[in-house]
Amino acid sequence: MATALELFADYFQVHVLDEGSEGDFSGVWTEQTVVDGLGVMEDALAIGTAVNDTVAVSVHVLADQPHYDSDDFDHIVEASLHVPSGRLIVMGCTDYLDDAARFEVPAGRTRARASRRNLAAAVRRLESDEEPEATEEVRLQTWPAPFSVPHIVKRWTQAQ
Repeated sequence: MATALELFADYFQVHVLDEGSEGDFSGVWTEQTVVDGLGVMEDALAIGTAVNDTVAVSVHVLADQPHYDSDDFDHIVEASLHVPSGRLIVMGCTDYLDDAARFEVPAGRTRARASRRNLAAAVRRLESDEEPEATEEVRLQTWPAPFSVPHIVKRWTQAQ
């Protein structure tokens, strides 16, 4: 079952973190991680977005790794994080932590896949009043898994 959230992706990012995380995201963004749309820490992830605006996020807590459906998405990234508390927080980067959505997950290592779509339409909507409304969508899937390195499954590049 999915939980739908609308989050303000301030500074072009959404955060996924262990409830006990004290991580500081200021050091995760480099030229490469911005291009990848993924900043990784031990117990937290910063998922890059194409827009500095409200995004639709669906959160899926799964028992096993889901199949790939990359044809349905523009950009897909995966990374591992440690969730010792068994509670995963999903929030906009400037949201108030106490009000953020929390999800029960098995304590320990978790894999997260962020699949994003409607990216070009969401960017165009912000650049022109003539475009019909289109919201960037982020599907976040998590499942228990041993640590593995971050992986860019599918890359979207914004047209210049």
